[in-house]
Amino acid sequence: MPSMHLSQVRKWLLQSPPVEWGILQIRELLVGALRQGPIPQHIAFVMDGNRRFAKSRQIETVEGHNLGFEALAKILEICYKSGVKVVTVYAFSIENFKRSKYEVDGLMDMAKIKLAQLLQHGDLLDRYGVSIRILGQRELIKPDLLADIDRAMKRTSKNGDAILNVCFPYTSHDEITTAIRNTVIDYTKPLPTQHRPFSESHIKHTIRARHLSVAATRIRERSRSPSSGGTSDMEDSSFSSATLHPESPPEQSIAVDDDEVGKKLLTTYPDPENITSDILNDHMYTAGLPPLDLLVRTSGVERLSDFMLWQCHQSTKIVFLKCMWPEFDLWYFLPVLVEWQYKRKKEDEQEREGLSLKSRRIKNKDT
Repeated sequence: MPSMHLSQVRKWLLQSPPVEWGILQIRELLVGALRQGPIPQHIAFVMDGNRRFAKSRQIETVEGHNLGFEALAKILEICYKSGVKVVTVYAFSIENFKRSKYEVDGLMDMAKIKLAQLLQHGDLLDRYGVSIRILGQRELIKPDLLADIDRAMKRTSKNGDAILNVCFPYTSHDEITTAIRNTVIDYTKPLPTQHRPFSESHIKHTIRARHLSVAATRIRERSRSPSSGGTSDMEDSSFSSATLHPESPPEQSIAVDDDEVGKKLLTTYPDPENITSDILNDHMYTAGLPPLDLLVRTSGVERLSDFMLWQCHQSTKIVFLKCMWPEFDLWYFLPVLVEWQYKRKKEDEQEREGLSLKSRRIKNKDT
C-alpha cells in the first residue's frame, strides 16, 4: 500500500503545472545542446514491447498500443527539433499476414486508427515540414485503409523539410527482391536507337543506291551503242529488269533480311556488368534518402527482424534497449544520441588525422 500511494504522489507531482514547465525547459535545453554537435540524418526505430508493457501494467493491449503511439509522437518531435531529416518506423511486417485472420484484421483496424491519430498531430507534421511516406507492398493493404493512407500522404505531400517513413507492410527481403526485379526489368529494355548519318544501316543503303546508279548508267550507254547485238540486248534487258526493279521477289527478300540484320546490330542493351550497389540502392524504397545512421530497437530483443537489412552499413550504429516502447522517451533517447555524437566526432578526428598524415608524406616526397 505505501508503495502504491508513493507512486500516485510521484505521478501527481510530475503532472503538476510547475513541474511540467520545469521538465519542458530542461528538455528544450538538452535538445538545444544536442544541436551543437553532429546529428544523425536518418534514424530507424523498431517499436517493440507494446503488448508486454500492457501485460506488465495489467491494462488492455489496445491501451498499450495507444501509449506506444504517444511515445512515437514525442520521439518524432525530439528528432525533428534536433535536426533529424528522416525517421523510419517499422509498423507492420509482411510476416504478420501469417497470423490468424482475426488478428490480421485487428491489426489493420488498429493501423487505421493510428493513421487517423497521426493526422490529428498535423500541427506537429506541418511545424517541422514532415511528409509521410508508406514503404512496402501496397497491394496487400485493404482498400479502405489504402484510401486513408493515400489521403494522409496527400495531406503532407507539400511538406519538404523532413520525412516520416512508415514501413507497412514491409520486410527487408521483399524490398531487396523488388529492387533486383526492377533492376532486371530496366536492364532488359533496349536502349533508344540513335539514327546517325554514319550508322551501319545508312552506309549499306548508300552503297546499294550507288551500285544501282552505276548499273543503270552502264545499261543506258550499251543501249545507245550500235555494235550491241541481240544477245547482249537480251542480257542487258534481263540485267536491267533484275537491277532496276528492286521490288522483285528475290531482291525484296534480300533487302528485308538486310534491314533485320541492321536492326539487330543497332539494338543495344545496358551492360549488366555496370550493375553496382549504387544501382540497386536507387531501386530501394529509401532511394534518394540519407544513409541510415542509427537504428534503435526497444524491449530488449536483439535482432533486426528483417528490417533495414540493406540500409544498415558499416557506419550504422545499432542500439538495443531493454525498455519497452511506451517507456521510450528523451531520457532513454538522450544517451543514445550523445554516444552517437561522440563516436562520430572521434571518426571525424581520425579521418582528419589520416588526411594530414597523408599530406605530410606527400610533402616529404616532394622535398
